[in-house]
Amino acid sequence: MPDDPKTFDEFWPFYVREHSHPLTRLLHLIGTMAGLVLLVWFIWRGTWYYFPFSLVVGYAFAWFAHFVIEKNRPATFKYPLWSFISDYKMIWLMLTGRMSREVERTRRP
Repeated sequence: MPDDPKTFDEFWPFYVREHSHPLTRLLHLIGTMAGLVLLVWFIWRGTWYYFPFSLVVGYAFAWFAHFVIEKNRPATFKYPLWSFISDYKMIWLMLTGRMSREVERTRRP
C-alpha cells in the first residue's frame, strides 16, 4: 500500500492483510453483528440515546482481535471511513464464502 492511499482500491489489500488471521475476521463479524443488533434494538425501543453503546460493543471485539491476535494497530485510527466500509465488505465476503480467496489474492509474495 502506498504511504497514503488515494483510493479505496489501494487501501483494500492493506486492510485484508491486517485481518489475515481467521479468528480476527470472526471477531469482527461477531462485533459488527452485535453492534447492529443493539442499534436496531435501541431504535425499536426508542432508546436511541444508547447508540454509542452499540459502537463500543462492535469495536471492542475488533480491537481485541487486533491487539491480542494480529498484534497490530486497527486501521480505524488512521483511516476511519475506509476501515468502516472495508469491515462491511469483509463481512459480506465472509458470509458469501469468498473471504479466504481474497486473503490469498492480497497476500504478499
